[in-house]
Amino acid sequence: MVKKAAEADAGPVTLSGIPVRSVYTARDAAAYLSEPEAPGVFPYTRGIHETMYQGRLWTMRQFSGFGTPEETNRRYHYLLAQGQTGLSVAFDLPTLMGLDADHPNSLGEVGKCGASISSLEDMETLFAGIPLDKVSVSMTINSPASILWAMYLVVAERQGVSWSSLNGTLQNDILKEYIAQKEFIYPPRPSMRLVTDSIVFGAEQAPRFNPVSVSGYHIREAGSTAVQELAFTIRDGIEYVDWVLERGLDVDSFAPRLSFFFNSHNDFFEEIAKFRAARRMWARIMRDRYGARQERSLKLRFHAQTAGCSLTWQQPANNVMRTALQALAAVLGGCQSLHTNSLDEAYALPSEHAVTVALRTQQILAHESGIASRPDPLGGSYYLETLTGQVEEAALDYIRRIDEMGGMIPAIERGFPQQEIADASYRYQRSLEEGRSTIVGVTTCRDAEAEPIALLRIEESAGLRQCEKLALLRMRRDGARVEEALDALGRGAAGSGNTMPLIIDAVRAYATMGEICDRLRGEFGLWQEQSIL
Repeated sequence: MVKKAAEADAGPVTLSGIPVRSVYTARDAAAYLSEPEAPGVFPYTRGIHETMYQGRLWTMRQFSGFGTPEETNRRYHYLLAQGQTGLSVAFDLPTLMGLDADHPNSLGEVGKCGASISSLEDMETLFAGIPLDKVSVSMTINSPASILWAMYLVVAERQGVSWSSLNGTLQNDILKEYIAQKEFIYPPRPSMRLVTDSIVFGAEQAPRFNPVSVSGYHIREAGSTAVQELAFTIRDGIEYVDWVLERGLDVDSFAPRLSFFFNSHNDFFEEIAKFRAARRMWARIMRDRYGARQERSLKLRFHAQTAGCSLTWQQPANNVMRTALQALAAVLGGCQSLHTNSLDEAYALPSEHAVTVALRTQQILAHESGIASRPDPLGGSYYLETLTGQVEEAALDYIRRIDEMGGMIPAIERGFPQQEIADASYRYQRSLEEGRSTIVGVTTCRDAEAEPIALLRIEESAGLRQCEKLALLRMRRDGARVEEALDALGRGAAGSGNTMPLIIDAVRAYATMGEICDRLRGEFGLWQEQSIL
């Protein structure tokens, strides 16, 4: 339906291709609203809390990490001093792929797109001087998520902080890696086992920590529409619930700690509609599909990040406006935490100046705009209520099709979501080239020269320092203890028990990221994606 509307090009459409009429009336909205709805009331279309930001503002995070753990730690202390209220950790590519800094494939990539973490020692440095019982920490890590979380838990333990008091989020969403981001290591099913192990372990040992952030952000960055982002993300969430239920847990014992992560893109009203539809869909799915009884199980909590793919290296000052509008949509859509991208991110990792401007954008929205004074202030808009219903209908149609395929893993194996995203990305590129879509400063209003901009540069010496530290660590640690812990992990991975305690034991022995992942690679194998063409 959405695809055909886009191809017809009979008039204005949203970025998802939903037709937009010139005027909307109460009759349009009534088709999707059977009765008036208040914030904090099922199905939570208008927000999961009755007062929303009147009681507490969203958590202000800036996704950050670069170079060595020491350099990133200094940036974290700076951001906290500037009023940031939560940390969000970016890891470099070797870490994301489960490789140590001294692995041959890490050469030239250490610290370039995030912090380099190869061992518990690195994680201790990363959070030096940061009280983990007082600061909420989000970690964007997926294939090796269990290992990084184990390191985080041991750091907290050594700070004297009980796991039950930790508050934060582990991204740990492996399904979206196969769909969009492609930073996978193992095949889908053993990867899902690791995710399930962490959810089960977290429900028992770290009940305030979110063990999964079901992520649509990267799906959108790969070129999906808002509808596809919503549909594939919610269906991924369904898949995680199914796997944990198969382990025998009651849905209400873990569902309250599932969180979500969405992109906030350029189509202002469609993005707000997407967030509202997400809450309504999840509430009904949890109640009707799974029989959840606790109110907290029904409430979709989400982090939002402004759209990195919308930023341009041409006229980078324009990115401040893009980010502000996208952040406004996220807040009006009811996010629980927010990251605002920096103006220089089309060139490099954010400089200190640029990240401060991005943080100030959130603070101005929170303290000067007045938008936090009322929950869901756009609720009741004829257009927005109609659009919320249309986005929900289109997303539910995708979910129905994936259910008919047998679930998200069979859909991934046959390339269904990947092909849908590729097609959507192609259609958008065609619309730019044919002049039906516009990017200010790129396809129109162009300048002859790019504006000069001060860039954050990661020196190659960061990689050398990380390799030197690893060599010293391997000399100091108890090699026999490391080998014993890794052997136990290998046996556990070959069995059916929960791998988290074994991973924690290996981390405590100062086994490295690469060594732990290698043992799991030996048991699980590697995943090679098949071409969808």
